[in-house]
Amino acid sequence: MKKISVLTIVHNREKALVNLIDGLNQSHLMPAELVLIYMNEKPYTVPKTSFPLVEQPIHHSNHLPLAQARNRAVEAASYDDLVFLDVDCIPHRSMLGHYANAFEQDSKLWSGQVRYLHQNAVEEADFWHRLDELSKADPIRTSSECLPYHLFWSLNFGCSKQTFDQIGRFDEGYGGYGAEDTDFAFSARQAAVPLAMIPALAYHQYHTSYDPPLNHLRDIIANATFFKKKWHVWPMEGWLTKFQQRGFIHWTEDHIQLLREPSTAELLSALKE
Repeated sequence: MKKISVLTIVHNREKALVNLIDGLNQSHLMPAELVLIYMNEKPYTVPKTSFPLVEQPIHHSNHLPLAQARNRAVEAASYDDLVFLDVDCIPHRSMLGHYANAFEQDSKLWSGQVRYLHQNAVEEADFWHRLDELSKADPIRTSSECLPYHLFWSLNFGCSKQTFDQIGRFDEGYGGYGAEDTDFAFSARQAAVPLAMIPALAYHQYHTSYDPPLNHLRDIIANATFFKKKWHVWPMEGWLTKFQQRGFIHWTEDHIQLLREPSTAELLSALKE
């Protein structure tokens, strides 16, 4: 059976990380190790694990180094088969088994499935036995094997180190939130690496979010501009359209100009229930 390194990057998610680790401890197939990269903070005190734990902090003065953290996790991994699991995700007991079966096949970029847990779901006393009941399926990414590259999502995916290097790693030209995972998928397409979905399920824990993500306005502008120069198309068009409609940016075919920052009231109005 394949030995799998699970890779997770962390910032301000201690409770969620505890649930992720508890989930891995209940997995039918244990990971060979869990690699944790802490971004701009010190490592937490975490539960005991049934597998080795590798922890490293990294720091960036201006933004959350998401791309750099994922690359660092790969460098720190001891094994060739990698599963990238978002810190907000709880793995299904069979998740790693599905990845192990996939890694026995052709070299591909493997995308797992995600269900979204309702608010306060993990506060339920018996939530471990009711994860399906307390969650809903991803409305965009279905269980179909065929996944378009532009719908790739970095919450739950896997590949070998060789495939990761063939894709070209995560581009560290991106700073903070937005587009770095779409860039990774476009690089996979350019490198002729197939993308396929498998039934490797994880449950995403609820957390506060914004629609549109005004809390990441500057990062999204910078990353969208970087992406446009590299790929000659705009990413995150839905968010950029909302930013423009609300007067935060002036967006043309070739340029984005920041017009104003959101007020506290506007940030609060964008909070998703």
